[in-house]
Amino acid sequence: MYYVSVYKNFSAAHHLRDYAGKCEKVHGHNYQVELELKAKALNKTGMVADFNDIKAALEKLLGRFDHQDLNEIKPFDKINPTAENIARVVFEEMALKFNSPKVKINKVSVWETEHAKATYGPF
Repeated sequence: MYYVSVYKNFSAAHHLRDYAGKCEKVHGHNYQVELELKAKALNKTGMVADFNDIKAALEKLLGRFDHQDLNEIKPFDKINPTAENIARVVFEEMALKFNSPKVKINKVSVWETEHAKATYGPF
């Protein structure tokens, strides 16, 4: 199995609903997102997928979140914008572009800080 990853950053504000603690107040993070793809075989160029294509797709998605209040953006207007939920949303949206018989998304990790991350992937 081959694995490739790209990392992208975005900055955003959020607050947690139904949470007792300092995170119930609006605050911000400099998030880092890792998107990891996997394939059993390489394409004719010798790649899982072109890094430029992966980066562009991830940048487009994260551009919707960058410098925003996540609680005001779908689907986070209905669900808490936790690192876990952000990872799942990124996974699901990127799966629309990169899930094929040959290439699959392996996982998405989201760091809220350099010491705290959440990962979402298929069970």
